[in-house]
Amino acid sequence: MTAQPRHRALVALATSVVLAAGGVTVTVATPAAAAPSGLKGDFDGDGYRDLAIGDPAATVSGKSLAGAVVVLYGSAAGPDGSRRAVFHQATADVPGSPEDDDRFGHSLVFDDFDRDGYSDLLVGAPRENVSGDVDRGTLTMLWGGPRGLSGAAAVKVANPPDTGCALAEGLYAGDVDGDGAPDVSVAGRCRPFHLRGPFTRAGRPLSQQRDPLLGTTRGGVHGNVDADPEAERIVFAGLVSGDPGGRIYVDDWTGDGYARTRLTDAGGLTGGVGDVDGDGYGDLVTGYPEEPRNGESWPVGGAVDVWYGGPDGIDSAQRPQRIHQGTAGVPGSGESGDGFGGSVGVADTDADGHADVAVGVAGESFGGVAAAGTVTLLRGTPTGLTGAGARLLHQNTEGVPGAPETYDLFGAEVALGDRNRDGRPDLTVGVPWENGRGMVWHARGTAGGITTAGSFNVTAAGAGVDGDIAGFGEAIAR
Repeated sequence: MTAQPRHRALVALATSVVLAAGGVTVTVATPAAAAPSGLKGDFDGDGYRDLAIGDPAATVSGKSLAGAVVVLYGSAAGPDGSRRAVFHQATADVPGSPEDDDRFGHSLVFDDFDRDGYSDLLVGAPRENVSGDVDRGTLTMLWGGPRGLSGAAAVKVANPPDTGCALAEGLYAGDVDGDGAPDVSVAGRCRPFHLRGPFTRAGRPLSQQRDPLLGTTRGGVHGNVDADPEAERIVFAGLVSGDPGGRIYVDDWTGDGYARTRLTDAGGLTGGVGDVDGDGYGDLVTGYPEEPRNGESWPVGGAVDVWYGGPDGIDSAQRPQRIHQGTAGVPGSGESGDGFGGSVGVADTDADGHADVAVGVAGESFGGVAAAGTVTLLRGTPTGLTGAGARLLHQNTEGVPGAPETYDLFGAEVALGDRNRDGRPDLTVGVPWENGRGMVWHARGTAGGITTAGSFNVTAAGAGVDGDIAGFGEAIAR
């Protein structure tokens, strides 16, 4: 079945005891003060990575689709629902004001953008109108500190985009120039922006550039795929004539600029970087959930590709390894609208030294339920990614709470990360159409991989965000 359109929203962070979110009163317990841990994703510095969830469809101050972001602070038991905060443009100190269809929280990325030891959260609102320009889009930085996220700044870009550019439809971050400060790339329907860190508390980057060579971009990833210490900037340009899976570029820092390589025979609109084959070099995993067009040779229902890194990076002449629902060992079969690869997470979930891949298949139908959605876990091995031993997770899997329903879209977003400080990545899954508003599902990592034992759901209502349109869980910060 064809997945329904996605709507995204944002929630604001508070350190007070009571917070008003979209007409709903939310009780928030503030985290105890802590020295900074330096962990990416740890907003309050207590040594546990926190979970930030976008709800771009949230109603705020009576404005539909204004958007909000929910933060669940981490603990030894994982994301803690009793220590949560909601942020949006009606939150004190957050720039702007909630308006219909802003979609604050559509995109999220975290890192220590001001280099104070605490992770910060960058939030995109791609449909916000600015100075008469409809859907220009905006960026907001929420600052981490000893009591969690508090204070915010508008991040302004030079040569601002125009009407319809939808700035921040995608965000990705990492240190791509080796100076120790994370840099940010901002995708949208006009040329992408590259913002060089560190950022001041006024939201100003050290420098910025509007990419002179690219037009529309769908997203990307920053990750190291070669032997140098800097991450590479990998840009997903989206569908281009002659490239059925979308064009991909790799920008490698040379010391005084970037050398750009185009990957041929590429397919990718989502992705992540991890060492899938255990050779010590990062590999690029991309997801392409779209359908073949004009008779192009592409798996029906979507696919993931793996581009293997090495001392000199990704050889653009290599043919990527392609895995889909027709690959041996992969559960299910490729059908139009499955959306295999609509979201991708990469991490070593079973401690064998090889990164594994979580693949969202949000449009998958099973048991007579249309687009209930699934997640497929693929194993990394010394010879690369394999369909052998793949696991299928959904709401009929033992230990997963709830039940599959039409258009739940389980797997619309997937994220892997250690949120309870046990050294093992956990899995968080967005289910944005669950019961008409959305939820996220969280499962622990163990020595044997992801377990459904003790897994739990967090719904939009339980997180304290209001609205009548699906969207909670469409974005998960990573």
